[in-house]
Amino acid sequence: MRAETQKNVEKIEKSLDLLGQRLDWETAPHRLEEFNARVEDPNLWDDPQAAQKLMRDRQFLVDAMETYTSIKQELSDNVELIELGEMEEDDEVVSEAEGSLKTLAEKAGQKELEALLDGEADGNDTFLEINAGAGGTEACDWAAMLQRMYVRWAEKRGYEVELQSEEAGAEAGIKSVAYKISGTNAYGWLKSESGVHRLVRISPFGKGTLETSFASVWVYPVVDDNIEIDVNPSDIRVDTYRSSGAGGQHVNTTDSAVRITHMPTGIVVTSSEKSQHQNRDIAMKALKSRLYQMELDRRNAEINAQHEAKGDAGWGNQIRSYVLQPYQMVKDLRTSHETSDTQGVLDGDLDPFMAATLAQKAAGKSRADAQTD
Repeated sequence: MRAETQKNVEKIEKSLDLLGQRLDWETAPHRLEEFNARVEDPNLWDDPQAAQKLMRDRQFLVDAMETYTSIKQELSDNVELIELGEMEEDDEVVSEAEGSLKTLAEKAGQKELEALLDGEADGNDTFLEINAGAGGTEACDWAAMLQRMYVRWAEKRGYEVELQSEEAGAEAGIKSVAYKISGTNAYGWLKSESGVHRLVRISPFGKGTLETSFASVWVYPVVDDNIEIDVNPSDIRVDTYRSSGAGGQHVNTTDSAVRITHMPTGIVVTSSEKSQHQNRDIAMKALKSRLYQMELDRRNAEINAQHEAKGDAGWGNQIRSYVLQPYQMVKDLRTSHETSDTQGVLDGDLDPFMAATLAQKAAGKSRADAQTD
């Protein structure tokens, strides 16, 4: 077996080892039997929320077991094919099996990273907020570019994207936008994107000068129904205002948009759908999610430090730089992962950056460690 192929085999075996540990493979069949027994309980749906959680947990276990089993079987099959092909001197069989192992190593590595998404809220849907920072019109345009980038990333993954609120820039782009993104591990993947994003480019607005713009991204999980967050009515102020849009015959002319301010923390959330009742419900869910994120921050010193370090959307606080001129480079300043494919990144190719952050945290490395490496 060639050295490169042997290396791929070792990568797959390493990924399987981690997947088995995360899954606790020895007990997995017994846990599935317990789930199946509970699913057959005729009183299961007396409590719909508990039933839904049980079904989600069971499906998660089934998917994890199938992934582990299929990777292990595919590894065994291709190793046997290579050994057989080498014995019979069939280069075509060997080459095909080696190609399959290379693809399998990439798949196993991806599943290994997904297995690291085992935080309390990693599997949840998520809210994503983007706010233009220092840089005026340039920053508003940059915020709109980030908006497009994240929507494309989410759509490529098959996630559902729902616009919650949007405020247009005075001349171009957006001042702010908020989305709810729904899908498996949406929060777990996107949480590493919280921070300030810096853009360097030649101004497209007639200046012809090299400009630096900033925008902040904030990601926080959608709170599950089984997670209770108490909000004291006396702690919030609810304001209604006229929703702004692009105009036209369907423009919203009623004071239906809702803004909720949580006075003890200063958190402000908004929603600008057509129904005021719907907006109040959306805004309250967003507020509870923000409060839950704060609780997660208190429990996890690393996450807390990350959010505190985010700071204002300006110099010195960026997590990632996007340089379009005078050269092409996107670099994450926490992991040192970089690429010259700036257009690919802006079109939503963010998985390598997210994966690098997950791997760094799994290895227990700091930002300084990554930069030294």
